[in-house]
Amino acid sequence: MRYPAVAGKFYAGKERELREEIRKCFLSPLGPGSIPELSRNGERKIIGAVVPHAGYVYSGPIAAHAYAAIARDGFPKTFVIVGPNHHAIGSAVAVASEDFETPLGVCKLDRDLLKKLERKMSVDPIAHQYEHSIEVQLPFIQYFSNDVKILPICMALQDYDTAMETAEQLKEAIEGLDVVIIASSDFSHYVPAHEAKAKDMEVINQILALNPRGVYDVVIRKDVSMCGYGPVMVMLGSARGKEARLLKYGTSGDVYPMREVVGYGAIVVTK
Repeated sequence: MRYPAVAGKFYAGKERELREEIRKCFLSPLGPGSIPELSRNGERKIIGAVVPHAGYVYSGPIAAHAYAAIARDGFPKTFVIVGPNHHAIGSAVAVASEDFETPLGVCKLDRDLLKKLERKMSVDPIAHQYEHSIEVQLPFIQYFSNDVKILPICMALQDYDTAMETAEQLKEAIEGLDVVIIASSDFSHYVPAHEAKAKDMEVINQILALNPRGVYDVVIRKDVSMCGYGPVMVMLGSARGKEARLLKYGTSGDVYPMREVVGYGAIVVTK
């Protein structure tokens, strides 16, 4: 079992309080404004998403846009969640080998998918032990259902070649499976709001164009302090969607006035 690392910090540490916190994210003026029912007969057109991973007080309402869209579309059998390794502990690209616990219960690992990937990726629980970027996605999923499985992948190395190699390995492993790939990423960090939005929209435009190379080039050329550009490239490269939509963009400055902000975006990729 991988136990919570940031419960009580990034989100409420008790079940009742956490459910209420997530409810408020959906109903926030910055959120989608309503809580959808999980569709049992949805179209299942969404195959990928970009979702932020800061503390819920800041990024939760933006994340709620993505999960509202996925809930209306219908949940997959498995969520593959790719996040950056903020602590740089463990393997360069690490797949998890444990179930993940949160205050809302246990997210079961898709062990069949793990078997396909463990021949190609490092299986490294240490890389996941303290990392929040994957953990904070799980309560949003569990809010609707505990019946889906997960496959977490943590990236310490986010260069273009590593991302494309990981994307190809993942694409082969999920062929024919019912999967949504979540790229866990915040955008610009600790810059003035106007600068964050200008730089972030350049990256977002490349995501909307389904162009992983463009994402990397803009991040490097414009020095965008985006923490999960590797996971975004993996999602784009492995999902191979036909269309991407920006559901909501915002910053931490929308929540509390501040001179320097962090940018957040909710984007879905469809077949």
